[in-house]
Order: sequence, then structure tokens, then C-alpha cells
Amino acid sequence: MNEKTTVASHDSAGPGYRFLVLDAPHLAAQLVPGQFVHVKVPALEASALRRPFSVFDADGGQVTLLYKSVGRGTVALNSVQVGDGVEVMGPLGHGFPEKCNGVPLLVGGGYGVAPLYFLAKRLLAGGSGCKPILFVGGRTKDDLLALDRFAALGVEIRTATNDGSAGVKGFVTEPLDDVLASLKQKSEQFELFTCGPDGLLKAVAQRAVGTGNPGWISMDRHMICGVGACFACIQKIKLPNGEVFNARCCVNGPVFKAEDLVW
Repeated sequence: MNEKTTVASHDSAGPGYRFLVLDAPHLAAQLVPGQFVHVKVPALEASALRRPFSVFDADGGQVTLLYKSVGRGTVALNSVQVGDGVEVMGPLGHGFPEKCNGVPLLVGGGYGVAPLYFLAKRLLAGGSGCKPILFVGGRTKDDLLALDRFAALGVEIRTATNDGSAGVKGFVTEPLDDVLASLKQKSEQFELFTCGPDGLLKAVAQRAVGTGNPGWISMDRHMICGVGACFACIQKIKLPNGEVFNARCCVNGPVFKAEDLVW
């Protein structure tokens, strides 16, 4: 659907990052974690291209987006004010499963944490009794986003930064590997859920496949049309018969099973 939303709030989420909250009752009621929306940026209405955004939260008739100012579209989005109208198309794509067998391990890099917050809320609301553990990495502490919101949910948090300004100095896979070893020792089941840069996604997918546990990988591709028409967001996957298929992240994903991905 194409919903004409209204900006409810637009606040800083850290240096270079922002939370955009939209009054969007129809979208909010239908979105699931891992799906995305296409936003028609008001300042760029002459452009035919919308901008894709993961959904940070969808609750109470509102949709929250977490974004970084990295290009013409997101820089223009910075100027949107409370009360402005914004056209949003969605829900788009296939998201994460909302039930988990074992401990949910959520792994994000930078603003890749966006869909993981929505997922954590849904997993906790599902009543499985297993609290998610969040692993989040960034270049510096300024790239560790929304930690206070995850903490408010009761999510356990492990962090890593390239410069050592917060958490472990190095890659987020280091604290992840420590927890994986502990879970293996206790013979506990777990599932991996991740969103972020390709290097992180591949590393998490390899750990899922290597341990024989389910892994759900949200591929970060520039989904130009959002509906499968432009073939700009291709990701190679393996079909059950062994053939390799050019999947479109916008309609076949963006979330894929770890064992299906061809890197």
C-alpha cells in the first residue's frame, strides 16, 4: 500500500543518525520485523526514485525508521519537520521469523541494528521465555545505536568497536564467538539473526551453517524499485535442487536462510 503518513517526531539518534517517527496506522498494523518501506522524500519529489529503509519499530499506529545521512536522499530527509506529510510504500519484502527455537542471537553492524530492535520486541512478546542477546559493532562508540532502547526491553548487550572506544576492541564476532562457545558447552539451542555490512553477514552466516543452527540473514542491497521490477538488488541463492538462482532481495528477501546464500 501507499500510505500518506505524517511526521510525529524527528530526533537525533547519535552523530549522523536520526529517528524518524511516522503516524502510519495502516502500515504499522501489517509490518513484521525485517521488512522494509520505500519513502518518497518530500524534498526530492521530482525524482522517480524512493528510498528504502528498514523498520526500527511499528507499534501504536506509528512506524519508526532509523537512518544515517549518507547520500542525497537521506540528507534531504533531514529537513523533514513534525507535521509534514510523507508518502510511504509498504510493507515490502519478507522479514524474520517471529518465533525462535532456543536463544535468539541478534547481530548488527551500525544502523543494521534497526530491524533487530523490532525483532527483539516481537520475540519477547511471543512468550518463548528466551531473552535475546544483542551483539552490535561499529567503527567507534558513536556507531553503537539505540543501546538504551534495547536495554529497556531487557535485552543483554555485547558491544565491539574497531577503535576500542566501547566494548571489545575489534570485530563484533569476537564476543559472539565467546557466547557461541558457551552455548555449545551447555548444549543449548540458538538461532542467529543479523543485519549489517556484507562482511558481517557472511561471517554470521558461516557460523550458522558451521554449527548447524538456523541463521537468518538480512541482505543490505539498494532496492531501487522495491517491487522486483528493476533487478538491481540481485543476490545469488541455492535452490533445493542445487541450482543457483538470482533472487531479488526486495521480493525474495531481504531476509534469507544462511544456508541458501551464495557468497
